[in-house]
Amino acid sequence: MTNDTYDASVDSPSPRGGSWSRRALGVGAALLLAGGVAAPAAVALDPSAAAAVRQHDPAARRGGLVSVTPVAGFDRAGVRGWLAERDMDTASVRYGVQAYRLTYRTVDAYGQPTLATGLFTLPTAGAHRLGLVSDTHGTMVDRDYAPSVGDDFGRIPSYLNASAGFAVAAPDYLGLGRGPGLHPYMDTASSVTASLDMLRAARQAAPGLGRALTGDVYATGFSQGGQVAMALGDALQRGADRSLRLRALAPVSGPYDLSGVEIPALFDGRVNDTSGRFYTAYFLVAQNRLHPFYKDPGEVFRAPYADRVESLFDGDHTEEDVAKGLPATVKELLTPEFYARMAHPTGALKEAMEANDGACAWKPDVPVRLYASSGDTDVPIGNARSCAARLKGEGAVNVPVLDQGPVDHFGSFASAAPKVTTWFIAQARR
Repeated sequence: MTNDTYDASVDSPSPRGGSWSRRALGVGAALLLAGGVAAPAAVALDPSAAAAVRQHDPAARRGGLVSVTPVAGFDRAGVRGWLAERDMDTASVRYGVQAYRLTYRTVDAYGQPTLATGLFTLPTAGAHRLGLVSDTHGTMVDRDYAPSVGDDFGRIPSYLNASAGFAVAAPDYLGLGRGPGLHPYMDTASSVTASLDMLRAARQAAPGLGRALTGDVYATGFSQGGQVAMALGDALQRGADRSLRLRALAPVSGPYDLSGVEIPALFDGRVNDTSGRFYTAYFLVAQNRLHPFYKDPGEVFRAPYADRVESLFDGDHTEEDVAKGLPATVKELLTPEFYARMAHPTGALKEAMEANDGACAWKPDVPVRLYASSGDTDVPIGNARSCAARLKGEGAVNVPVLDQGPVDHFGSFASAAPKVTTWFIAQARR
């Protein structure tokens, strides 16, 4: 197996599946592409793991590293320039960064062997042994926009945290980046699996890249990734991998409460129409593969959208393509019957929502901060407040909801991301 490819035979015959972002909703122009220092030659690792995946060998280890491919490199000035072009605070930047695409072994939403990819970023100087930041990204429909492929929004936390002295593992999730299949959007369980296995792959990759990881994990994520970060924190604390220790948790603007906040907000104006129709279509198409609640799209979507909506979320359409293919509002997207059912879900639809509502149903033993924005009309701040209340109900204390002010969804991320890095630095020093 070559460094930048995978064997398509690992694709499972099971249905394939789908991710909340600035570009996804067409908010603002495309960000500029920054130059950087040249990356070293690709590093081929673990050919036996690659062969095991190709053969569906059940003994092949989850998180097994298949390949490492350099994708970007910046000196300190280059990192500062790249972040500044995206209007990010660069005060924490101390080092240059080197970024790699990892291809690794994991399982799909049905537990079948597959491959996934993610971005692994290291500082170019500083300590030899590094703490590891897990960054889980927001909604993406275009597989080429995922962190290990697209040099854009999805790399901001990786460059912020790596330039501050951390190693950073940013999974693309299933079906995005260079992984096979479709993305099972808002399936928290499989996103956690892919994220955990990305951490394992990062631990394998580090020694070959001249570094060692301490096993300490600092988890963050934005929007969909905020929910994933919360659930990943739960898994790590419960001992999903004894070599990894959760140290701090700082998700940003996650849809933690679909049933109690996010879905109701579609109907009372707290979620704007542009975002609402996009998220609703993506969620219904992806979740129907996992919790079937329609046999024909016409049972859910109005004409002419019923004939095109599933193909829009194939991973090969851009966010702009998807937006053009949908109507202006959720009410225009859904049949009257299904629109009413969304407001009062039953059966498999209710099951799909409730299956992704447990990210905050645990008691963290580490410091937690929830970042959100009172001006967010994509993922209302009520999600964070609901999460904090649930954590408190589980026995957690001092879980603040840090309001970033009257800014929009992406604005909450732009404000919070540098603060998260600064906070992780402080936690690492304790």
